[in-house]
Amino acid sequence: MEKDVQPRLNARMIGLLVLTAVLLLILSALYMPAGIDWYETFRPAGLVVFRGRSPYAVEGFRYAPWTIAAVLPFAWLPERLGRACFFLVSLSAFGYTAYKLGAKPLTLGAFLVSPPVLHCLLNANIDWLPLLGFVLPPQIGLFFVIIKPQVGIGMAVYWGVKSLRHEGWWKTVKLFAPVSIAVLLSFLLFGFWPMRFAEPVGFWWNASLWPASIPVGMALMASALLREKPEYAMAASPCLSPYVLLHSWSGALVALSRFQPEMVSAVVGLWIMVILRAF
Repeated sequence: MEKDVQPRLNARMIGLLVLTAVLLLILSALYMPAGIDWYETFRPAGLVVFRGRSPYAVEGFRYAPWTIAAVLPFAWLPERLGRACFFLVSLSAFGYTAYKLGAKPLTLGAFLVSPPVLHCLLNANIDWLPLLGFVLPPQIGLFFVIIKPQVGIGMAVYWGVKSLRHEGWWKTVKLFAPVSIAVLLSFLLFGFWPMRFAEPVGFWWNASLWPASIPVGMALMASALLREKPEYAMAASPCLSPYVLLHSWSGALVALSRFQPEMVSAVVGLWIMVILRAF
């Protein structure tokens, strides 16, 4: 009897998840704000790639070229439907990352309604991609974390130092070889695209605390390397970057996934900050 009940429960759970996804897709297609980064950057970049051109033909595209792979499945759809699908994938990726990092239901819920995550979802940005890299095998995760160095560079350093310490230099070379080769080939195809990282530093919406945050970032990075705690490396990245938008602080926030009181306190504090800035 118990063996019969379990498959039925699993089937009901899958059915409920599918129904929820469909409802979210419909509601987001009808009512979700357009998402400035979707209609100004990512959808146009996807469309120019479909026409055989470089994604860097779009002025606002400032990411590793393989980022476009996350956009292409949705760019050919009608704008609002593509934006809705992109929203659903983004929300799922944020939730999956926090879950893999140990989030319980309350912690997961707090993370998903935090200002950085909601800011990313409403603007249709891609901070969920480097966050996904945190929970992937390092050789694959490196491709994700360098998409946004202000979110993921700490993890790249952490993986490198940990590999050197435990595996030796040869295995470390093999760990970084795929992403290094991909980056060098991309320079041949698209030019030195990391130069674009510096363009938005002076934008008025820059939420970086740099250079005041450098000591905090250095301390977090040192703790990550000495204690081999990747959560500290996740939190270090935005502290060491001169450009961090509000949604990019989601990389530091997700580091609290295993710590329920700390996550809830941080999210409450962020909402207090947002409310105070609104007045």
